[in-house]
Amino acid sequence: MIDALAGVLVIPAAAAVLLAALPGYRLTARLNVLAALLTFVTASSLFVVEPASGTYLLVDDLNKVFIVLTTFVGFTTSVFSASYIGHEIEIGRLTPRFVRFYHAMYQALMFAMNLALVANNIGLMWVAIEMATLTTVLMVGIYRTHEALEAAWKYFILGSVGIALALFGTILIYMAARPVIGEGVDAMVWSALMGRAAQFDPALLNVAFIFLLLGYGTKVGLAPLHAWLPDAHAEGPTPISAVLSGLLLNVALYALLRFKMLLALNPEAIAPGPLMVIMGLISCLFAAFMLYRRRDIKRMFAYSSIEHMGIIVFAFGMGGALANFAGLLHMTMHSLTKSAIFFAVGHIAQVKGTQKIADMGGLTVTNPVLGWGLVLGVVAIAGLPPLGIFMSEFLVVSSTFAREPWLAIILAFGILVALGGLFLRVNTIAFGEPRGPTAKAEASYVPMFAHLALVFMAGIYMPAPLVKGFENVARLLG
Repeated sequence: MIDALAGVLVIPAAAAVLLAALPGYRLTARLNVLAALLTFVTASSLFVVEPASGTYLLVDDLNKVFIVLTTFVGFTTSVFSASYIGHEIEIGRLTPRFVRFYHAMYQALMFAMNLALVANNIGLMWVAIEMATLTTVLMVGIYRTHEALEAAWKYFILGSVGIALALFGTILIYMAARPVIGEGVDAMVWSALMGRAAQFDPALLNVAFIFLLLGYGTKVGLAPLHAWLPDAHAEGPTPISAVLSGLLLNVALYALLRFKMLLALNPEAIAPGPLMVIMGLISCLFAAFMLYRRRDIKRMFAYSSIEHMGIIVFAFGMGGALANFAGLLHMTMHSLTKSAIFFAVGHIAQVKGTQKIADMGGLTVTNPVLGWGLVLGVVAIAGLPPLGIFMSEFLVVSSTFAREPWLAIILAFGILVALGGLFLRVNTIAFGEPRGPTAKAEASYVPMFAHLALVFMAGIYMPAPLVKGFENVARLLG
């Protein structure tokens, strides 16, 4: 089964090379979907037989969840991308040359994210996340407009600062491990670090985690480190917005969780939980209020992503079996729901010819499938029952209330403020008098409604193996 572990890396890497060489949009779009599907199937097989870990690659209960979620959303986004990018070519926003580049970069991004998730080496994981950053920078600026290039440059600068801080934190971890484990690669291997973490210098670990929290927190999109995220969402192709919100933020979160587990094994190191709780609460509250000031539909949902990543980081910061379970569930539901919303938003922007909320209206009348799809997505992301995010938010708030009631009240306040902001805007877009063009959307609705169906099902019933898997990971996180 080692082939399965190699497969999640080899398939997207080979596809990236092939797609860079092939002309023709229709062929490359189909190959992009096929490669994403094969990667997802290969990743799912990791649940059947777990391959042996080595010096550079690792599979355990924690990263299985992230890998399968990443490859599934990567596959559904590639299906959405096929119809979305086809329309962009028709209206002249993208040329066939740029589309060839886009498909190659899409698979390169999938390779980079998968490599970060299966890396058993903290240096290799950093390299993979840096590669994912650079790949998405290129894709954000693919339209070559002034705004897109500005957003890509801003993303590059802030992402580079964040990743540089994460590199410094990674070096400090190596320095803490070197006296105990010795020189060389072994002092950067996760399995070796976890086994000897209690013997590391706690002062070095403390400083390292601060840099890692700031560095990878920038990539997670935590306030006040979030400034790149709204611009990148608004100016890049919508499939990339879906991947950024649904996947890339999770990859940076995964790195942060790994280092949190490392610090927890050293009794003299600082507790990382309170720092994560503070940054999570700040992000949730800040983003919730910012939703009321958004005039661009993609920027609005970018701030919604900041809010939900704040909730997720808060849950993992609280720790404990129930809060960790809620954090995992919320991360999964957010990835599925937010990507579904961006699927709808992408086609809405194409139909209306704009991303300005003021120029949209009456969407449930002019384009009922898209309009009601967006409404369902907003109902889900706002945390209303019986959808999956309601369940995860209920678990986060209730587990917090049992331990720190005031924190639970603040968190619930942020969630309710965000709910009000989202419904205020979706009411303008979906209902009332139709505004703007009323062209028919040439869209594939299957990815959007497949995600929403999964989110609905999770709010009512979760299969026992999935619950057991999440419980195992929750215990692993401490």
